[in-house]
Amino acid sequence: MKVLAIDTSSSVAGIAVIDEQGLIAEYMLNDGQTHSRKLVPMLKELFESLRMTSSDIDVFAAVTGPGSFTGIRIGVTTIKALAYAVQKPVAGVTSLDALAGAVTALGDTIICPMIDARNNQVYTALYIMRNGVPSNISGYLGIHVSELAKKLEEARSNVIFTGDGSALHRDFLKIEFGERCEFMPDFTLKQMALPAARIALMKALNGETVSSYELSPFYLRPSQAEREFVKKQAGSMNNDGK
Repeated sequence: MKVLAIDTSSSVAGIAVIDEQGLIAEYMLNDGQTHSRKLVPMLKELFESLRMTSSDIDVFAAVTGPGSFTGIRIGVTTIKALAYAVQKPVAGVTSLDALAGAVTALGDTIICPMIDARNNQVYTALYIMRNGVPSNISGYLGIHVSELAKKLEEARSNVIFTGDGSALHRDFLKIEFGERCEFMPDFTLKQMALPAARIALMKALNGETVSSYELSPFYLRPSQAEREFVKKQAGSMNNDGK
């Protein structure tokens, strides 16, 4: 079973193709271009290099968020189009699950992916390893980094941090947790296509795929544009009521 996964939820565009035997191909690009310009040429080059077409893929997967609102929409829309064209199933993988899936932890060590949500807010979740697979024990959260620290303090466990939010708040986290915490290397913090492909493969083997129509972005909060629109609408209503 061949799985193709796309990740455009951060500044890095990533594509991975795997099967049950392991990695077939991985293509990552972080060159400052927009995903709308680079993703399709990347897919074309990857298929040509592998001498494959989209018909050779059994399951398509996208990192659905949270993350860059525009990037997520590009990745999800691309996967929906590819899967629809060849009538193949799809799997959505959250960016937090994908980040956690790239980490190996032992015992009751908590895996904590953090994605920067600006203004000291992060998208996050807490995971522990169960049967070799990260298991979400907190649900998906959009919270202030100090609130995350309180949750982790209550757990009284060692923590492995990953994601761009962990790099941004590294000094604060080191002060809070000292020797109880460690950090994934910086070059791993935005590489989500391969772990997403592995998660999608497990979902496919467990019969947990959906149709291209059912795949949708996963947002933990409205976009800035949507928040500004609501604020303007509220202001307009207040002015009308005067």
